[in-house]
Amino acid sequence: MKSISMGVLVAALMLPCTWAYGSDTTHIGIVKSLAGDVVITRSDRTIQAEPNLRLQEGDVVQTGPNGKVGLILEDDTVISMGFDSKIALKRFMFQPNEKKLSFITRVFHGTISFLSGQIAKLAPTQAQIETPYATVGSRGTHILIQVD
Repeated sequence: MKSISMGVLVAALMLPCTWAYGSDTTHIGIVKSLAGDVVITRSDRTIQAEPNLRLQEGDVVQTGPNGKVGLILEDDTVISMGFDSKIALKRFMFQPNEKKLSFITRVFHGTISFLSGQIAKLAPTQAQIETPYATVGSRGTHILIQVD
């Protein structure tokens, strides 16, 4: 019987995790905390949110009538969502060494708190929060938005 190298074994064990949550190359943040019903819609799939779930650009995060969630993005942006809230992480690029910075989030409804991270500090014009009524530019601050 031939022996299997440790690297091959680890890769084989991690493959199902990559299929379930996406590869590290598209990781833009994590679900830090949650309570109640919280789901992530990704490429026409619905994923039940759980702590440390890796977020990807394009994810839609939605809380139920008893749900709330805290997200932390790679640039240290903190997003907190209350009950019956929905956002889309439309665009996120954080490559400060190459000066490639962009953060665009769409708020559909609910109550959402944003504590801006490095993108808003390094490239303030590249950090935007879209609502059905207006686009808000974040200039390195704390923003509370409620959309009915």
